[in-house]
Parts: sequence; structure tokens; C-alpha cells
Amino acid sequence: MEASTAANGSAINNLIVSIASYFEPEKMVLRGIVILIILVAAIILTKLVSKFFRDLQSHNRISTILSSLLRKTIKWVIWIVAIVAVLQTCGLNLTPVIAGLGVSGVVLGLALQETIASFFAGLVIAVKKPFEIGDYVTIDGTGGTVRSMDMMGITLTTPDNKLITMSNKNVWGSVIINTSALDKRRVDMVVSVGYGTDLGKAKKVISDLLCSYPEVLEEPFPVVEVNALSSSSIDFIARPWVSNADYWTFYWKFQKDIVEKLNENNIEIPFNKLDVNLVKGD
Repeated sequence: MEASTAANGSAINNLIVSIASYFEPEKMVLRGIVILIILVAAIILTKLVSKFFRDLQSHNRISTILSSLLRKTIKWVIWIVAIVAVLQTCGLNLTPVIAGLGVSGVVLGLALQETIASFFAGLVIAVKKPFEIGDYVTIDGTGGTVRSMDMMGITLTTPDNKLITMSNKNVWGSVIINTSALDKRRVDMVVSVGYGTDLGKAKKVISDLLCSYPEVLEEPFPVVEVNALSSSSIDFIARPWVSNADYWTFYWKFQKDIVEKLNENNIEIPFNKLDVNLVKGD
């Protein structure tokens, strides 16, 4: 009994000595200096990483998306290493934690499989470059301008100023339509005229209007042809080419101007109507 009490007292004394030793001013100052050096080094490294990838991006050696993805990933790694180093400097033994992570790795892998899949999908997107920051894309029926991309997903801004976040896994698994990738686009428009219209005259009116716009490119030359015979109209297809930046400006301008031109040339603009005949009985 006395031996056990003596042993307990010795253990308590050792613990007190250890705690007192830990909080010695000299050691506290030394730990503080080491922690400060670690944090300053992490900040400097992250700034250097950012500068390195921005320089590569400015010289067109790496895409904007790949630069952003690698920059953010490396920053996370640097700060994780820095935090671990700070904890060890504070005297925390991380060996049991690391061992525990090894044992529970399978469980974590299953729990984070969606996150891991999004990360690797992000790497594929960054390498394949189906779009860049600032491009207008349609992904799985959702359209918007690519605002940012990180390890987990991309952020789109819609024309009506909504913010949409999509995981990289879903993005890469969907059809991606990039309307900003090429410098010019074809505008497909339908102009309907009534039956009995002089088709040659109607075609000339449409063609002359298209060629009057500075936004319309001379090559390829605009196409204007009869496309369909509908139940109450003859439909012309008008297919001019414009630069990407002029697409909507031209589209809205043409929709207004074509109505005025058809009216000026006495060309009927058909619309659905119902004729009702009243028959007077005996």
C-alpha cells in the first residue's frame, strides 16, 4: 500500500515537473519563435506559389483554370504541413492520430469518395481545358459565365445574376457547351411570310437587311433560303455569321428591323387567325 502511494506520488511529481518545465519562460519564448518562423515561412511560400503560377499564366504556359486549381491545392498542402508542424512544436504527439488515420483510411475513403472524385475530375478539366474563366458555358442545361474553379467545383454566374455552384464530378460527367471558345458564331433565325408572297422579293429584303449590318461577317456569307412550308406561313431561314461579342446585339436589332422592312415592302407577316362564318338559317 505504501509502495503504491509512493509510486502515485512520484508520477504526480513527475507530471508537475514536466508541466512546469513546459511553461518555463525560456522554452515558451523558443517555441513562440519557432511557431512564428513556421507561419511566416508558410505565408511566404504561398505567395511565391501564387506568383509562380500567375507568371506561367501570363506567359500562356498554363491555362487559367489549371493555374487556379494547382495554386489552391498547393496552398492547402502548405498550410496543412504548417499546422502539423505548429502542433508538434507545441508538444502534441501526433503519432497516435496518424496511426488512427491509417486504420480508418478505408472509412474516410468511402466517406470522401465524392470529394475525391470531384478533385480528380477537376484535374482532368484543368488539363483538357473545355472552358476558361470568363467563358459562357451550358452544362447539363444550366448556362452561365465561369466565375471561378477550385478543387471541388466551379462557380457560374447566370445572365440574371444568380450564382450556381457545380461539383467537378458532375461537370465532367455532363455535356459541356462552350459558346465563348470560338471567335465567331452563326445566328439561326426564322422569318415567316404569308402564302402568295413574292419569294424572290422577300429573300432580297432579308438578304439586303443582313448585309447592311456592320456586325455581319462577309465570310461565310449569310444564307437566306426557304426552310419550311408551315400551315399558315412560308418560313425563311436566315443564317448570318457574327463575332461572339456581337451575337445578342445583332440578334435583337434584326428582330426589330425585319418587321419594319417587311411592312415597308408590303410583305405580309402571317399570324394565327380564325375565320368564323355565320350562316343565317331559314
